[in-house]
Amino acid sequence: MRNLDLSIKNSCSYFLRYIALCLLFTTVQGFSQNSPIIRSEVDTTYIKIGEQINFKVTVETDSTSQVIFPEGQTFSPLETVEALMTDTVKKLDRITLQKIYALTQFDSGSYTLPRQQIMVNGKPFFTDSLKINVATVPVDTLAQKMYDIKPLINVEKSNGDLWKILLWILVVLLVAGLALYWFVFKKKPLSDEEKVALLPPFDRAILGLKQLEKSKYLIQDDYKSYYSELTDIVRSYLEEDVHVTALESTTDQLIDKLEMMKDAGQLKLDHETIQQFKKVLQTSDLVKFAKSKPENSVAEQDRKSVEQIVIKTKEAIPEPTEEELLQREEYLEEVERKKQKKKIIIVAVTAVLVLLFSTAAAIGYYGFGYVKDTVLGHPTKDLLEGEWVQSDYGFPPVSLQTPKVLLRQAVKLPPEAQASIKEMQAFAYRSSIGLFTIATTSITLAQPEDPDLDKASEQILKNFEAQGAKNITTKQEEFTTLTGVKGIKLYGSGKFAVPESKELISGNYVVLFFGGKGFQQNVILTWLADDNYADQIVDRILNSVEVKTTL
Repeated sequence: MRNLDLSIKNSCSYFLRYIALCLLFTTVQGFSQNSPIIRSEVDTTYIKIGEQINFKVTVETDSTSQVIFPEGQTFSPLETVEALMTDTVKKLDRITLQKIYALTQFDSGSYTLPRQQIMVNGKPFFTDSLKINVATVPVDTLAQKMYDIKPLINVEKSNGDLWKILLWILVVLLVAGLALYWFVFKKKPLSDEEKVALLPPFDRAILGLKQLEKSKYLIQDDYKSYYSELTDIVRSYLEEDVHVTALESTTDQLIDKLEMMKDAGQLKLDHETIQQFKKVLQTSDLVKFAKSKPENSVAEQDRKSVEQIVIKTKEAIPEPTEEELLQREEYLEEVERKKQKKKIIIVAVTAVLVLLFSTAAAIGYYGFGYVKDTVLGHPTKDLLEGEWVQSDYGFPPVSLQTPKVLLRQAVKLPPEAQASIKEMQAFAYRSSIGLFTIATTSITLAQPEDPDLDKASEQILKNFEAQGAKNITTKQEEFTTLTGVKGIKLYGSGKFAVPESKELISGNYVVLFFGGKGFQQNVILTWLADDNYADQIVDRILNSVEVKTTL
């Protein structure tokens, strides 16, 4: 940016300008200290069709006074867009009331803002009338040539939504990852039923018998439920720990199987325990099928008998050998490892497939370069797709759209230019990476002479060379803004020096020159060659440039 400022400074002696101050009309009605003071003003007297002016009325009066401002469409031929709330400031026994009206007009011409009546304590006071000029966009229908309708052209796809697509992809991946973590990997707290189900068969049977002891089945004379649960507990235990089909067997079948296992030496259970178990099962059959109702003491004793049967059966089961225990432990660990490995593979493959599919789709639609720049970042791409700013810079003003606000530059005029230049205002933005710069200058001189734009163009090229630029190519043509203001466009390419590099880099430049009696306005753009995003930024800026050449 320092190099750009030097270029602006060195060309100052060739820029002819004059200052035209914006007019601010203020009408004041003065009275004595105790009388109300009425002031009115507008922020501008020159607008385009549809633009707004702010008409401000200020009343300073005694704090006990009653003030009534004009309401409704009293500003004809101007139209009231909005009447803002009255602003009140009190100081000692005086009060200051301020009201702002937003006014507009949709036809070009010169209009008179009529006097407005302000009532203070029932007494009328009036503001001064003001002249408001409303300009239209000039259209020369006579000089404009007629052309055939242009053929259809292919429009490039908009790339502005790619970041949204990538964001949605990341969101989907994040949600999928969280879901996998929550439902697959995260260890959730177990419910009471799950904790009981994880207990060994013997512990589960003893716990079930303890809970049955605390139940209210016997109090409610529900012997069927009591004995059904009692036999289910012992049958489930035998099926899991003894490996005998107990749940689907009748009483006689189950006793016969236990006797056979006892005789075969697979279950070291004494004959008395088996007979006691048979007796409990027979009592249960009578309760469930014959609706028998034994004494509560008998039912409680049967529960205790079943508990002893479970304990003795547990003791009668041969202990597994150390080799069997080791094999079972290794088997369970291997099963768990395979489950975890399978989960990890599924998650990894799913994530990779989603990422590859999304990347391939984005590259196919937008192109590899755009996707790479979106993922890795690109300075001018970020500028192009960011929020742009429309603003006026300097006086006479230069209006344009830019991706960033241009900042005022402190410019010290050289001694040889101070005699002829009355004022110079410069604004600029420079990207932190590369050659991309935007700058505007507005210069006014003491003498109202037409500027020599050709000489200014030559000086710009000399300044580029003085700063180390080489192989500069230059072209010049007429440039016309959308509102018909004509200027000169100087453009080309070359090898330019930048502060962060000792080597010259290839770049492009455009300089716009506008001027009138005693003033000149410049717009200067430089950017890296082969930067498609910068090309689009420059086109958008050039299409937005407007200058005011009549004061």
